Amino acid sequence: MIAETAPAKLNLALHVRARRADGYHELETLFVFARDGDRVTVAPATTRSFAVTGPFAEAVGPAADNLVTRAEAAFRQAFVPDAIHAVTLDKHLPVASGIGGGSADAAATLRALARLHGLPVDTPRLLTIAADLGADVPACLLGRPTFGRGRGDALAPIAGLGDMPALLVNPGVAVSTAQVFAHWDGVDRGALDLTGTTLERARAGRNDLQPPAEAIAPVIGAVISGLAASPGAVLTRMSGSGATCFALFDDAATRDSAAAAIANAAPAWWLCPTTIS
Repeated sequence: MIAETAPAKLNLALHVRARRADGYHELETLFVFARDGDRVTVAPATTRSFAVTGPFAEAVGPAADNLVTRAEAAFRQAFVPDAIHAVTLDKHLPVASGIGGGSADAAATLRALARLHGLPVDTPRLLTIAADLGADVPACLLGRPTFGRGRGDALAPIAGLGDMPALLVNPGVAVSTAQVFAHWDGVDRGALDLTGTTLERARAGRNDLQPPAEAIAPVIGAVISGLAASPGAVLTRMSGSGATCFALFDDAATRDSAAAAIANAAPAWWLCPTTIS
């Protein structure tokens, strides 16, 4: 049996440059990953199975439609057609939340299966499978701080944040990625500045999907305001297409104080105090 963590993905900055003819968008983004996330377990079996546990188990879609089962099927067809796997997803990240839950789960499935069958994670065909599953899956497969461009799957390594304390907050609304992109105004507001440290690059950047996401789900603005008002927050932003937002802190004590204050003010919101690599 092999277990892999599927860490939450954060976009420290996300610049949308143009709409593409293939239906995707030209992006520039800074990917980083949290310590916490979902967990995928795979094991050889006599009967193929997929099970979901955890606090967000009921929110996962049907097995035939799930990115985890699609990842397992694609891996099996590419490398081990006769293999039979039992797969379990322990779901702790909210769905449709901008932190790569489904993409991270698919990537963790591919990593676990690669370990089970003795394949390197950087096997070219595995990276191709990841890209076919979704634009964020290659970055989640590599699981390290990365600058992404194109659809977000043309990747180059960057320096990380060195386990920087962070607080993730989701107000309990699922936001459609397609709907958020459809509401983007089409204005190219410029490239990511790639000078300076990763944190400096992030602070100089923006998330071009935050305004359309807030128009669809105004509560996102309340989350951002709450995080921005937290003493010690050094960067506050929405991740991906929302609705999860995050704040970075210089130390764990100020992060934990912010988490306690937000939990008291909005007890229904999902909170995850974590660290970012």
